[in-house]
Amino acid sequence: MADAPDPHPDTPDADPAARARVARGTRIALVVVAILLAIGAGRTIVGRMANAKVLDANVAEASLTYVKTTVAKTNDAGQTLALPGSLQGVQQATLAARSAGYVKRWTKDIGSHVEKGELLAEIESPEVDQQLSQAQAARQQTAASLALAQSTVARWEALRRKDVVSQQELDERRSSASQAAANLAAAEANVQRLRQLQGFTRVTAPFAGVITRRNVDVGDLIDSSGRTLFVLTQMDPLRVYVNVPQSYAQLVRPGQQVVVTQAELRGRSFPGTVARTAASIDATTRTMQVEIALANKDGTLLPGAYVQVELPLASAKTLVVPTNVLLFRGEGSRVAVVDGNSRVHLKPVTLGRNLGESIEVLDGIGAGERLVVNPSDALAEGDTVALADDAAASAARGGRAPSGPRALP
Repeated sequence: MADAPDPHPDTPDADPAARARVARGTRIALVVVAILLAIGAGRTIVGRMANAKVLDANVAEASLTYVKTTVAKTNDAGQTLALPGSLQGVQQATLAARSAGYVKRWTKDIGSHVEKGELLAEIESPEVDQQLSQAQAARQQTAASLALAQSTVARWEALRRKDVVSQQELDERRSSASQAAANLAAAEANVQRLRQLQGFTRVTAPFAGVITRRNVDVGDLIDSSGRTLFVLTQMDPLRVYVNVPQSYAQLVRPGQQVVVTQAELRGRSFPGTVARTAASIDATTRTMQVEIALANKDGTLLPGAYVQVELPLASAKTLVVPTNVLLFRGEGSRVAVVDGNSRVHLKPVTLGRNLGESIEVLDGIGAGERLVVNPSDALAEGDTVALADDAAASAARGGRAPSGPRALP
């Protein structure tokens, strides 16, 4: 069998052509590799640039302090001040007897409604009766002496006209008659005194009301020590005394309408009126006493009951801010004010009345200024802040929500 022909004949013409093809393929491969490397390097550079921009944006965002703000406003609305108080009758009297003796009878017990002048108790006073009888007898004796003295003067005047007696003797008789007249007047006054004292044995009601206490019984000894027999209270109207703190005293005026409530009478309120004020501050308690008149026609409210008085006060037209905007530092109370360039300024303020969730500011800031809510202790003068409300609004429009470790609520 004949040998197969050589596929790569070692001829001078074939070797250069093959080398040219190999060289051309190599160059193409190198160009492709270079292009691929350039594309990879460009992609890497672009990615790193994008990452650098993202990193710079994150660093800038993390360096900002996001705060919530509120606006200082003038308090145009009034305030209701709730104060405790106790009901009292507009008139309340402790009744005692001027005459000494024994209780003969009593006619009214606790809870009894009585009218003015009605008999409550009667006291038996035999000593006063005997003293009155003795005084009446002494008056009669003095009257007889006066009649005798007057008749004696008349006779001596007739004798004097006849010049039988001297003028000195007539003057003595006239003096005796004058003394007898004075003695009769004194005896009459004593009789009247004992009659009035005898009248005190009848204990009567000085005004219409309800007996709230009875401290006597039949046979009790009544002396001159002023022992209380009855306590009489007028049920309608009632009055309430409340102590208004000094910071609110200037806002209370007679004639103001109030609302009185009692915990046991749920769902019911009773209108009242400020009757009068003490017009002065108690130096011990720093409060002003206020009297409130309260109608009680149906007798629902009872004297002595504990009630709550809601006193509406007019607006003081002062700036009011939430209490959570305050910074308490060694130099005093401060608030963080954000200006138009988003910079923080720590301003000292003078505080007024504490209204619970809000407080009055008397001086230091003006109406309309933006105040940082819940300011951080790290907040300093001149810091630049971002408003969380504005950032949230931007995020809602498609932007990115604020984030970062320094974000404040």
